[in-house]
Amino acid sequence: MSSSESSKRVVSGMRPTGRLHLGHYHGVLKNWVRLQHEYECFFFVADWHALTTNYEHTADIEQYVFDTAVDWLAAGINPNAATLFVQSRVPEHAELHLLLSMITPVSWLERVPSYKDQQAKLNDRDLSTYGFLGYPLLQSADILIYRAGNVPVGADQVAHVELTREVARRFNHIYGREPGFEDQAEAAVKKMGKKAARLYMQLRRAYQEQGDAAALEKAQALLAEQQNLSIGDAERLFGYLEGGGRIILPEPRVLLTEQAKVPGLDGEKMSKSYNNVIEIREAPESTREKIRTMQTDPARVRRQDPGNPDVCPVFSLHRIYSSEEVCRWASEGCRTAAIGCVDCKGPLIDAITREQTERRERAVQFEQDPGLVHTILREGSEKARDVAKETIEEVRAAIGISG
Repeated sequence: MSSSESSKRVVSGMRPTGRLHLGHYHGVLKNWVRLQHEYECFFFVADWHALTTNYEHTADIEQYVFDTAVDWLAAGINPNAATLFVQSRVPEHAELHLLLSMITPVSWLERVPSYKDQQAKLNDRDLSTYGFLGYPLLQSADILIYRAGNVPVGADQVAHVELTREVARRFNHIYGREPGFEDQAEAAVKKMGKKAARLYMQLRRAYQEQGDAAALEKAQALLAEQQNLSIGDAERLFGYLEGGGRIILPEPRVLLTEQAKVPGLDGEKMSKSYNNVIEIREAPESTREKIRTMQTDPARVRRQDPGNPDVCPVFSLHRIYSSEEVCRWASEGCRTAAIGCVDCKGPLIDAITREQTERRERAVQFEQDPGLVHTILREGSEKARDVAKETIEEVRAAIGISG
């Protein structure tokens, strides 16, 4: 797979924790629904990752995998547009993780911000395991096994993608120096034709001698346009451009996504660990009851007290679900005490339950026919594995352990 093809591919995963909530939808799924029509997308249920912090509680993982897949489908993920699969059904993830672990310094894993953060937050669990220390590298393997050029993440996950880039760079540096690399690269330049070859070399010098980032981008675009280069030659020239070796594992880029902060029923971030969630397919009567009892501005004790929408979790949901007109009505009514909290919650309940109704209707066919979901995941896993096998064969050959 060439670097230009890699730029058109996206990979992302989600741990199976049971039915998904509104935070999952607005933080991840809403973006996936858009991306599936713009890129070649691989979305996976990360069941191995579920073991890194919950290795003692595995009885529900299979059911959670099913629930997660149904919620994806109900949210609008289309198996004809994206590849949906289960991580553990593509064992090449584990093999690449093992091979990358041979070259990755322990200090790189220990400095990942979430390593110490999670240990502090989940101090009721024994996380002094190799699996927990190595889970960021497994994430890197998840990305690199598909040679994905783009990884959609929020700001808090950028460090994981940066680690993946460093691991890919180190792997390419160690194993991309094939015998006679420079001779083969220079021979490949000639295959571009005189005009393109001359421009490539000019841009390469501008980048390597002057650090001209614009020249690097132009040269990469020039290579992507070449029709008469083999994939091997193209990868050599991408590596030669940057002064390295042949690129075996392309470095992924962060596809930074705006993540709406979805407040839970208590005003904290919506999270199952806080028991403050509204599920994306929750029954309407349950949703109504949860929002009716949802925390509002704590300073607004009586109906006639003016409130402050800026500190009210309900108004934060209005910003996500309501029109500008409704938001203006809710804000002004709260500040002037013209409306009470019960009045403010009414349009919000209607908007959320309307969205949930659409998802429940989409989910019916999948819940009534579980075999259909299993088929989607099986076929997706087979397709993902075909791609992963190609990568692992090249990785093995580069290392020198191919069969």
